[in-house]
Amino acid sequence: MDPTERLTYRRVALFWGPLALTWLMMAFEQPILIAFIARLGDAKLNLAAFGIAGSFAMIIEAPIIMLMSASTALVTGRNSYLRLRRFTDILNASITGVQVIILIPPVFNFIVIGLMNVPEEVARLAHITLIIFLPWAASIGYRRFYQGILIRNNLTRRVTYGTMVRLTVIVVTGVLLYSAGLPGAYVGAGAMSLAVIVEAAATRIMVSGTLKALLQKEDMENGHLSLRSITKFYYPLALTSILSLGVHPFVTFFLGRSSMAVESLAVLPVVGSLVFIFRSLGLSYQEVNIALMGKYKQNFRVLRNFAVYLGIMVTVLISILAFTPLADLWFVKVSGLTKELADLSYLPLKIMVLLPALTVLLNFQRSLLVINGTTGPISVATAAELAGIIVVLLVCVVFLNIIGVVAAAIAFTVGKAISTLYLVPRQSAALKGWRSKYGTRM
Repeated sequence: MDPTERLTYRRVALFWGPLALTWLMMAFEQPILIAFIARLGDAKLNLAAFGIAGSFAMIIEAPIIMLMSASTALVTGRNSYLRLRRFTDILNASITGVQVIILIPPVFNFIVIGLMNVPEEVARLAHITLIIFLPWAASIGYRRFYQGILIRNNLTRRVTYGTMVRLTVIVVTGVLLYSAGLPGAYVGAGAMSLAVIVEAAATRIMVSGTLKALLQKEDMENGHLSLRSITKFYYPLALTSILSLGVHPFVTFFLGRSSMAVESLAVLPVVGSLVFIFRSLGLSYQEVNIALMGKYKQNFRVLRNFAVYLGIMVTVLISILAFTPLADLWFVKVSGLTKELADLSYLPLKIMVLLPALTVLLNFQRSLLVINGTTGPISVATAAELAGIIVVLLVCVVFLNIIGVVAAAIAFTVGKAISTLYLVPRQSAALKGWRSKYGTRM
């Protein structure tokens, strides 16, 4: 769009819709795989192993999560594309190397059995599951880099097409591996790894035409970019993701020492994946703001109001599910949990009903700071969130002896609230600077 053009709510919805659909489809992939795992043998052990391996896979991929925001904001021509692509390659190689080191048996056993106190039977399943996850992180980094370019060039539907390919591969591969009778954790990891590889390839094909034009474009806006300047811009964003996703091993550590430890480890990914469906609508909004705010920030009010409506909508939707018999339908009929595990899932879901709205707010705040070029406070806010989660878990698990998954639900909600509160004055400072610079054009 023209950088000086004013938005309408309809145009925001049309731009955001494909990205929201993309995140929704990604959010549904874990519930689909959990439904497979819960219906195979040793469901409790395999759900726990899949959750542990998944938490490691997520912390390993954390540094590349913000590549989509970075390429949306920075790739404006040949030089910025080539520089950020090289940066992406280095980052992908580095995180894959870290995963290989973690997979060395003495290292893995020290972390998972020695530090996290995970039962040996679950740890063995988790180790092989994490091996299957080896291509996961680099594939995601590759496709998120190119997805950002698609978003920058108003081709959000192609991002959705790539995710449709990914979800199709997950379902087909899941069915095939399920039919083969493999352990459930291996089924989940195998389907997810193959799916992101295929999605990355599809995204690269879909962006090829855009790249031809981009490589011929004189880079007036970001032609000065270097690896050093990209690192300075990206470091706080990467640290934010590392801190945000790094919470999962800490949660696993506390759950392993909590009341009903194995049951909590089995249930948390089920509840978390359900809540993530509603959170995904907020996660998809960050790139929308970055792309549509306008040269003179003239679209701030429309984008802010849209975020408010979105926050109200996701809160209403998750509340309808959490406080009605629909929760029983989801956990028992769809997810395939036993009555014992389903009964343990209801309270954590009710506690986390505010998380989707807080996610909308947090991603709106982050987008403002990315646009403003002041990314440092984003990582500080995430560090505060992580600290809050750890403190709440310590109190709930060690001192109050609350069931692990319930303690985790409380901790996640409190931590997210702390993060958003920290960013409120930083958001206000950015807006004040914009108003003084652009005045009535905002």
